[in-house]
Amino acid sequence: MKSEPVSDVHQTLTDPEVMRSFPKIELHRHLEGTFALETLHRMALRNGLDFPTEFEGFQKLVQFPVDSEPDFLKFLSLFHNNWYRSLDDVAEIVHDSVADLVNDGLTYIELRFSPEHFADHNGFERGETARAVMHAADAAARETGIEIRYLITFNRSKQTQEQMADLYHLLRDLEEPAIVGLDLAGDELNYPPELFGDFFAEVRGDGIYRTTIHAGEVTPPQQIWDAIRELGANRIGHGVAAIHDPELQSYLRDHDIVLEQCITSNYQTGSWADERNHPLGALHRAGVPVTINSDDPSIQNASLTDDYVKAVSYFNLTMEDLVTLNERAIDAAFLTDAEKQALRKKYQRAVTGFRSANKL
Repeated sequence: MKSEPVSDVHQTLTDPEVMRSFPKIELHRHLEGTFALETLHRMALRNGLDFPTEFEGFQKLVQFPVDSEPDFLKFLSLFHNNWYRSLDDVAEIVHDSVADLVNDGLTYIELRFSPEHFADHNGFERGETARAVMHAADAAARETGIEIRYLITFNRSKQTQEQMADLYHLLRDLEEPAIVGLDLAGDELNYPPELFGDFFAEVRGDGIYRTTIHAGEVTPPQQIWDAIRELGANRIGHGVAAIHDPELQSYLRDHDIVLEQCITSNYQTGSWADERNHPLGALHRAGVPVTINSDDPSIQNASLTDDYVKAVSYFNLTMEDLVTLNERAIDAAFLTDAEKQALRKKYQRAVTGFRSANKL
C-alpha cells in the first residue's frame, strides 16, 4: 500500500468528518450523559417540564458551555432524572440515544447506566427498568450494527454498600448475559474505595461480573492503588493521577489494567485543566494501557470523535497509535476470549475499510 507523508495523514486524521468514521471501541460512556437531545426536548415538553419550547434555548440549558472555564458543580448540575413519566419514555430516549452512536464510528461499546437514575423519580421497579433500558438499546444496536454490552453503575455518594448489594442481587437474578460488569462512580473525595470493600468482595466471590472503578480523577494516585487492592478493580475510570506515580504506571503495565481516559470531560470537570497536556499521550508513550472515551458527550457538547481529534492534534498520535489504543480496549473489554477474537477480526476489517476509503 502506498503510504502518504506523515503530515498529510496527520491532517486527514484531524478532520472531524474523516475521524467520525474511524472505527472505535469505547469502554467508558454513561448513558445518562449520552441522550439524543431532540428526543429529550420533545419528551421534556410533552411531560410538562419547565424548559424553553425552542430547541436552541433548551440546548443551552442542558449542555456545558463549550467556551466555559472548568466547573465541576456546573457539570454535575446538568444531570437530571425527572424526564420520564413511564417506562415507554425510558425506552424512547434510550433507543434514540443508542441509535445515534453509529454516527460516532462505534464498532463496540460497553455502555454504563444506573437503573436508579431512570427509576428513582417515579419509583419504577429497578429490575423492570434495567430490562427496559437494555431491550431498547439492543433494538437500536441491531438496527445500526453496533455491538453493545452493559455496565451497571453504582453511585458511591448516593448508595450505601448495603443498598448496592440489594440492587446487585436483583440484577444478578435477572440473569441478563449482556450485563458484563459493574461500575463504581460518584464522589471520590468523600467516599473512598475502602467504604465499599464488603460489597466488592461479594461481587468478586460470585465471579459473574468484572469491575471498573472511577479513581484518580480528582484524587491522588493512592486512590487508584486502593481501587485495585481494596476493590479488585479490573479497569480504572479516568485515572489521570497515574501520571504522578511511576511505580503505579509499572503496575498497570505489568497487570494489564486499563485506564479509561476522557480528555474533554476531564477538562470540563476541572480534574485536568490543560487539555493539550492531558496525561493520555504521555501514558500511552510510556506503555501504560490507556483508551480514549467520551464519558458524557451530550452533557459536554462534544463527541467521542472530538476527543479522537484532540488526541491526534495534542499528542501527535498516528494511525497506528489509534489502532493500538482500540486493540487495547478490545483486550480490556469484559468479554470472553472467543468474543474478543471475533470482535478483533470485525474491528480489523473496519480499519481496513477506513484506510481504503481514505487512501491511508
